[in-house]
Amino acid sequence: MTSDTTGRVLRLLSLLQTRREWSGADLAERLDVTVRTVRRDIERLRELGYPVDSARGHAGGYRLTSGTDLPPLLLDDEEAVAIAVALRTAAGGLTGIEETALRALAKLERVLPRRLRGQVAALQGSLAGIAWEDAGPRADPALLAALSVACRDHEIVTFDYTGRRGVGTPRRVEPCHLVASGGLWYLLAHDTDKDDWRLFRLDRISGALPTGRRVRPRPVPGDDPAAFVAERLTAAPVRHRAVATVHASADHVRARTRGLAARLTPIDEHTCRLDASDDDPRRIARMLAGLDTAYTLEADPETADHLRASALRALRALS
Repeated sequence: MTSDTTGRVLRLLSLLQTRREWSGADLAERLDVTVRTVRRDIERLRELGYPVDSARGHAGGYRLTSGTDLPPLLLDDEEAVAIAVALRTAAGGLTGIEETALRALAKLERVLPRRLRGQVAALQGSLAGIAWEDAGPRADPALLAALSVACRDHEIVTFDYTGRRGVGTPRRVEPCHLVASGGLWYLLAHDTDKDDWRLFRLDRISGALPTGRRVRPRPVPGDDPAAFVAERLTAAPVRHRAVATVHASADHVRARTRGLAARLTPIDEHTCRLDASDDDPRRIARMLAGLDTAYTLEADPETADHLRASALRALRALS
């Protein structure tokens, strides 16, 4: 291929990687060529091993599909740096992803241009991570990837879900969004049998299967998935109750804590309420430890005993 043709085919490949499907006319307009030239360039990509599907019809359409091998990806400078840093810091809430991320990072860094290696090295040198030995339940990366695709394609999924009492039930849902909160991953979806929105913890999902049936996306109540999930999480029944009356304004606490905005309720200019209730008293302790001001606490006996024992161990260590 000539240099002009090679450059155009690379631009075509980059376009195919940014959208699920392109019409031939849209690609021709973007590349400033004819539809016939687009067809020829698509054939060149296929000869190079890229699995490009064609849609039938007058307008035609093309999409890059999955094949037997992963073809090379085209990344611009910012995308390459972002992926390298994300791989370097990948960990939270996913089972066994750390080693896989480091292998992928090694491959990426091997081919990074010199001008980008310095940026990645500087960013990595300024980042630090905290690995909790007891981070709670962790989600399966394969499940996360499968549900991500289902959310993107608005494809109905079936799975078995184990509730808080340990009872499993079959579910059929329209996936909407995946949300990470408090070290856990959640799927926000519309349950087709219950005809209502539901929140599912990924570590309680098993046997997830796509059905092949796609539906129109449903608008999330309030048009803000993250806010909707936060509201559901705070309203959901939990095993351990802990509500702190904090002697500081809600704005003060919000600015000094992470991920607690939905749990804070202002009482007046100098006081707010923090709902730290959770299924795990250890997460309650970590949440309260982030407060930098005095508070009083209402808690169930088991939670109070756990917090009291933790405080006594700290005091004995100091003495």
